[in-house]
Amino acid sequence: MAVLPQRLPSLRPNLSHHHARISLLPARVHCSATAPLKPRRPNSDPLILEPTLLNPVTSRPPVLNDPTLKSTWSHRAWLAGGCTTVLVSLAKSVVGAVDSHIWLEPVLAGFVGYVLADLGFGGQIEAFQGHHKWPWTITRREFANNLHALARAVTFTVLPINLLCDDPVLLGFVGVCAGCIMFSQQFHAWAHTTKSRLPGVVVALQDGGVLVSRMQHTAHHRAPYNNNYCIVSGVWNEVLDGWRVFEVMEMVIFFKFGVRPRSWSDPNSDWTEEPAENTSFVP
Repeated sequence: MAVLPQRLPSLRPNLSHHHARISLLPARVHCSATAPLKPRRPNSDPLILEPTLLNPVTSRPPVLNDPTLKSTWSHRAWLAGGCTTVLVSLAKSVVGAVDSHIWLEPVLAGFVGYVLADLGFGGQIEAFQGHHKWPWTITRREFANNLHALARAVTFTVLPINLLCDDPVLLGFVGVCAGCIMFSQQFHAWAHTTKSRLPGVVVALQDGGVLVSRMQHTAHHRAPYNNNYCIVSGVWNEVLDGWRVFEVMEMVIFFKFGVRPRSWSDPNSDWTEEPAENTSFVP
């Protein structure tokens, strides 16, 4: 605040008199005041970061003749659409290669698509939690039921490319990559099936490393449940696990969103594997 100028008394001796005479001299005084800061109360409670855990598995194991494992006409339609778009992409690639007299580039592009498709794992969190509790369920699903979700995504993705693109190299890459991603869940199901129940050609592809094998994928369902995520060929598993890619992703998600991965905790009955013999499902 400010104070108006005032006249202050000043004692000034007068040499011509024996007594002191008080004279008034003009003076300007400025005052300012601020409210004192209140002392900040120290926080006696320590800051605790409470991680958010993923929701426990709330689904139930399948039962005999479970309708959720059956294929519907909608599932079959989406699978047909996905297969059609993939075949059209591959056919246009072959025709374009013949017309332009190039073969090596489309073939190499297809190989790259196959290799990169191994990174195309995905699915809903809750569904994959249920898969880890009852992994044998995927072997009971009917073909179209198992593939329709990915087939729908492939249809919407590949169809515009087929309509707008005539490059045989790009179409070769798209056709092989999209096809492997669409059928990845079937490759995944075969990795949970014993060799005695698989066709000989599938066993040969697994033994040759073309498709992910049962032995390789089994490590994904063992503690600490943080490796071997790839389900097409598994060629990237060693690279991703060696570079700890998923462990870094877990740290980023934890510090960003506070979500604690299950691999950091001891296994519990909410999400560890339950054998089929312990359920009401009788194959």
